[in-house]
Amino acid sequence: MITLDGDWYDMYNVVVGVDENEERAQAQGQELLNLPIDHDEIHVTLVHAFEENPAGASVAQVGPVRHLQDMLEEEGIEVELEEAGADPAEAITSFAEKEDADLVVVAGRKRTPAGKVLFGSVTQGVILGTTRPVLVCSAP
Repeated sequence: MITLDGDWYDMYNVVVGVDENEERAQAQGQELLNLPIDHDEIHVTLVHAFEENPAGASVAQVGPVRHLQDMLEEEGIEVELEEAGADPAEAITSFAEKEDADLVVVAGRKRTPAGKVLFGSVTQGVILGTTRPVLVCSAP
């Protein structure tokens, strides 16, 4: 809940894990805009986890994060940016707990069974690592 001028308002808190893929970020944005909630009642935290960041980039410099932020803010959704230098699934679930998220949004991608074993799956890690509802979006 937030307070404005002494009155309490419920906000729908959403944590979105954003990777380096523009199409997946676009799909996540479309699904958020399709939620049956007034856009001015949604607070979104966009989380990007840097597994490697030798150049020292910030979350605001990640193209898909910037584009998703612009897309949501144009529709009246309040957006906050967070970055982490940890495992992406752990970062997303940690921010979901911290923000007391009502929903976690991740973007799935197609991988072979062998690819999942070798590289893991952030989506699977988030689903198994939280008790909060998770919306999995897929890019076309």
